[in-house]
Amino acid sequence: MQTTTAHKIDSIRWVSDAAFVLRFDRRDLPFAPGQYLSVGPSGEINMREYSVYSAPSEEFLEILVKVVDGGYVSRRLAELTPGDPIAVDGPFGYFTVDDDWRDHRYVFIATGTGISPFHCFAGAYPGMDYQLLHGVRTSAERYDHEVFERTRIVTCITGDNSSDYHGRVTGYLRDLRDQESGINTAARYYLCGNCDMIYEAFDILQDAGVPHNQLFAEVYF
Repeated sequence: MQTTTAHKIDSIRWVSDAAFVLRFDRRDLPFAPGQYLSVGPSGEINMREYSVYSAPSEEFLEILVKVVDGGYVSRRLAELTPGDPIAVDGPFGYFTVDDDWRDHRYVFIATGTGISPFHCFAGAYPGMDYQLLHGVRTSAERYDHEVFERTRIVTCITGDNSSDYHGRVTGYLRDLRDQESGINTAARYYLCGNCDMIYEAFDILQDAGVPHNQLFAEVYF
């Protein structure tokens, strides 16, 4: 059984006006790519769940944090500085890649900071056959896209035209479904983001013939 432990912040790197990567010492904490941690200010009862952003090969841990209006934990974390302690519990979760399916095709679908587990996957499995669909509102929210192979990522932006696709990721999926090539029904689909996107994408993918046991989801609130 995991217990809450104290870690120290190494750095805070802002990747947009409202989101930052929080790096802290690992203390030999083991985790599987796709798992999450509960993190909060040290000495306080408030904690929030964040997918691990860094790869297991790194000597540190990172999480991607968006400062949420009215969100206590995200605002408190943004106020901390290197050397400050934070409370960490975990890892938890089963949003992971099955070793038996490692060589299969994957499609990762994310909105906003839901890209976090896929950033971890990219670092953990450099030879993986994947495509990433990332839905954001503006180009400023393309968090560390350079870690992904350019030919494997499709950015769907609703707020401007500086992207591969102007619109929502669900719109992209509908357009893909209607094309001759269609949606790959043999791939495994991992969805991470807001629940509305996940419900809508599930419907599109299942209507296209993707079996239910090839769909996996992690909801970000």
